[in-house]
Amino acid sequence: MRKLEVFPGIETERLILSQLKEEDIPFVTEYLQNKIFSDLTSNIPYPYTRQHAEFWLKISKEAFENNTGYTFALRDKEGKIMGAIGLHDREDDKAELGYWMGRPFWNKGYVTEAAIALIDFGFQELECNKIYATFFLHNPASGRIMEKIGMEQEALLKQHLKKDDEYFDIMMYSILRNK
Repeated sequence: MRKLEVFPGIETERLILSQLKEEDIPFVTEYLQNKIFSDLTSNIPYPYTRQHAEFWLKISKEAFENNTGYTFALRDKEGKIMGAIGLHDREDDKAELGYWMGRPFWNKGYVTEAAIALIDFGFQELECNKIYATFFLHNPASGRIMEKIGMEQEALLKQHLKKDDEYFDIMMYSILRNK
């Protein structure tokens, strides 16, 4: 992943993608307190606390500084955080796409809009060759987003993730720079 010296800002038709800030912590904590986020993702705990949000902000800043990832706050045009989206380096010119959106903003196409912009950023600015994402089979809405942004189903990874002492199959989708 090519290193950028300054955290980038990306603007789409309805969104601003920018670096996370301390003032986002209360909103992140509020959005992620719903157990559905823990049920639908591999790395959001329940209950979600302010300490979790503070730690996430810290590791997101460290990932940028160490050139291992870019976590963007997904904001409306007024600058209010609605969710987050990121690309994280998996070496060999690959990056993993991940995202979450606050429940009040579901089913409005925001994640799809942001993900299209982030894939372009990953290929153009970071010089990734491949971007991939995974989802739990019980979260097909995430898979539909991956299809809408041009990703193709690559593999069913059986019992690939363990969460709360249970093993889960996950589906992997990907997109290549030169397909």
